[in-house]
Amino acid sequence: MTRSPAARWVVACTGLLSLAGCSFAPRYSQPAVHTTSYTHAPSPHATVSAIGPSGQAQQFDYGASPVAKWWRQFHSPQIDTLIRQALANNPGLVQEQAKLRQAQAAMAAAAGIFYPQVTGDLGASRQRTSSAGSGGSFPGRIYSLYSGGLAVSYYPDFFGVNRLVFKGEKALVDYQRYQLDAARLTLIGNVAAAAISAASVRAQIVATRSIIAHEKSLLKLTETQYHFGAVPYLSVLTQRSQVASSEASLPSLEQQSAVYRHELAILVGELPAQWRDHSPTMSDVQLPVRIPVSLPSTLLKQRPDIRAAEAQVRYADVEIGVAKARMYPVVTLTAQFGQESTAPGAFLHAASNIWSVAGDLAMPIFAGGTLEAQKREAIASYDATFAAYRQTVLGAFQQVANALRALQHDAQTLRAEQHALAANRAALQVAETSYRDGAVDYLSLLTAEVQYNNARLSYIQAQSQRYLDTVSLFVALGGSWTAQLPAAQSHPAAQSRGTSRMAEEN
Repeated sequence: MTRSPAARWVVACTGLLSLAGCSFAPRYSQPAVHTTSYTHAPSPHATVSAIGPSGQAQQFDYGASPVAKWWRQFHSPQIDTLIRQALANNPGLVQEQAKLRQAQAAMAAAAGIFYPQVTGDLGASRQRTSSAGSGGSFPGRIYSLYSGGLAVSYYPDFFGVNRLVFKGEKALVDYQRYQLDAARLTLIGNVAAAAISAASVRAQIVATRSIIAHEKSLLKLTETQYHFGAVPYLSVLTQRSQVASSEASLPSLEQQSAVYRHELAILVGELPAQWRDHSPTMSDVQLPVRIPVSLPSTLLKQRPDIRAAEAQVRYADVEIGVAKARMYPVVTLTAQFGQESTAPGAFLHAASNIWSVAGDLAMPIFAGGTLEAQKREAIASYDATFAAYRQTVLGAFQQVANALRALQHDAQTLRAEQHALAANRAALQVAETSYRDGAVDYLSLLTAEVQYNNARLSYIQAQSQRYLDTVSLFVALGGSWTAQLPAAQSHPAAQSRGTSRMAEEN
């Protein structure tokens, strides 16, 4: 029994609608994190304390929200000024901002596929026909042709392919947005760390110069005692060697100071020769006492690098759907309306109207296994991207765990260095007094002198290390970047799905 054209049209539409029910949208799931602690042993709740401005005990407030502009907890106007300059002028940050705008423009361009595409044309031509058709009996005809009209094309999204493409572009926008926030967080951390390191080296330079001055005074004392025959000339030579050794360490410290100055200049977007040093001294920096530590489940929402890796996973997931959709029909609807005439005066007459309406369905029949291979490629890409995401999460947890333990051990080290400095200072004073009185030999004085010098520099380094590891913890926790972003985002967690997408799709 034959069907009428209308019946065949109904059957075709029914077939397309039934195929449209086969959605290729990715079924993205979010595994959960099954951990409540960053470290194997119980996480520290407070550090030990020591005497001095950098010796306060630090308290860890687990579950607290991140602090906005966390670097201000160091109470250093110099660090705050440097960070504001870097956020305004750093070329790397400007580059990431441009990449975000580029991704946003690409997403806006992809959104155009949801709407009919309308183009207009208007033309005029002068033509001559061939006389070959009449065997040369009649000359070719010369005439003018005037045309104009509108063409409309539309791609019905029966299988959700257009939505998949747009969703992929949106994932790339999210990726660039999180990359920008990761760059911002890294920049802030680098500026704070470089400023504190510069302050530490500057303090070591001041201490070294003081040590050299003290050693020179001991050298004069030793030379005086040598002239009176109280000590051998070897003691004078040994003390001179000690002074020379301390002086030799000074250029190395000054070089480190120059390197940190140059680093800060580049971070704030200026040439080293043009930048005026605004870095703080150690006395300008205060140790943050209360530190909010986010829960492990919250860390995934706070770390911009994790969110960027998660956006890449979502994009790879979309690509699987796009690869599958290539195996199914593509429908195109087109329509053209316009005028065409050989005379300008008849261009707008009804007789010059032209139009056409067409529908097109294209479906791959044989591609030599290319489409199936492309789907396997997309699945393998997803597995690799998800593994990279898990690696990013694991690295983030490692950084937080390392920083927590570092602060705990830094406080213990600082207290021990403080005790060592006090003991060596007292020992040196006793040795100097006894040496002047002739109660001890020069070797005892030299030993006490070297130990005190080392203890003084080690104490400064222990102070700065505590500040630096505090910066590292703030950065590892993700800073306060979430305050600038919309909260409604998906975020898969650290645990693996257990089965690859290859198995799932097959």
